Amino acid sequence: MTLQQRLVFPFLLVLLFLAGCAGQAPKLTEFAVNMDRKKSGLERHAIDLPDGLHYAYLAGGKGEVLMLLHGFGGNKDNFTRVAADLTKHYRVIIPDHVGFGESTHLADGDYTPDAQAKRLHAFAQALNIKDVHLGGNSMGGQIALAYADLYRDEVKSLWLLDPAGIWEAPKSEFAEIYLKTGKNPLIIRSEDDFADTVKFVMSDPPFAPRPILNTLAQERIRNADLEEKIFQQIVNVPSMEKRIKDLPIPTLIVWGTEDRVIHPDTADILHRLLPNSKVIMLKDTGHMPMLEQPGTTAWDYVRFRKNYVAKLKLPAPETQAAK
Repeated sequence: MTLQQRLVFPFLLVLLFLAGCAGQAPKLTEFAVNMDRKKSGLERHAIDLPDGLHYAYLAGGKGEVLMLLHGFGGNKDNFTRVAADLTKHYRVIIPDHVGFGESTHLADGDYTPDAQAKRLHAFAQALNIKDVHLGGNSMGGQIALAYADLYRDEVKSLWLLDPAGIWEAPKSEFAEIYLKTGKNPLIIRSEDDFADTVKFVMSDPPFAPRPILNTLAQERIRNADLEEKIFQQIVNVPSMEKRIKDLPIPTLIVWGTEDRVIHPDTADILHRLLPNSKVIMLKDTGHMPMLEQPGTTAWDYVRFRKNYVAKLKLPAPETQAAK
């Protein structure tokens, strides 16, 4: 158990006891989420774009904008804890992707990485953001790569945490299960599914009482049918290799050595493709470093920005029109 988990353990034990009271788990879960946001200097906001799309997002801190993109099945609070050490340095923006969380859900929408990147660009423009540092986990990393390719002159750095989108990588445990059985361990249709998935995607998950997990599971259960459609779209697009080869944007690649969802050797492939990249492999960590090791993950990123991005001198990028 990490130091952070030991610090929150007594509080969560109290939640566990209180959650035993009928009907209290949802209120206590909301309280815990809001407490984490407050500790990280984040507040919830929402905005409606001219095309009618609704985005819910967290924002906090001052400085250059760092926009963080959650992965498949996640939401904006996947980055809440790691943000505690980021809002001290940057203006952190964390949206729910369209199709997830509190943002618009399009039953028959286009959820390919390019479509999501274009929506996020419109979201950024609505917030008067042009220059942006991007971070993304899993599907969010795939979308961040698409955004960086589409808007090369606007992305100042990339932070890729176990990103998806590199299909030439060795098959992971997840890929083997999916290809052999057709079962997708990331689709949640029951509370037990959610508990099992937490264990599958994280080697060292933060402690949470089962009533709290059951409450968090409800959002995923309600969204299961849509997530099935989204998953098919994001895995049936071409691999990102050709698009990002020699992309000069400074990039920090972070991977958990125990990632069962996307093979850790993918980090080496990305490193070869991206000439101004650095790789950090986190031991005893699974697919979601920002939740499993928030303090270490944040510190590594801040150091990357100070010691690498700030000192790296790149030629002015050519403007590329959105595809």
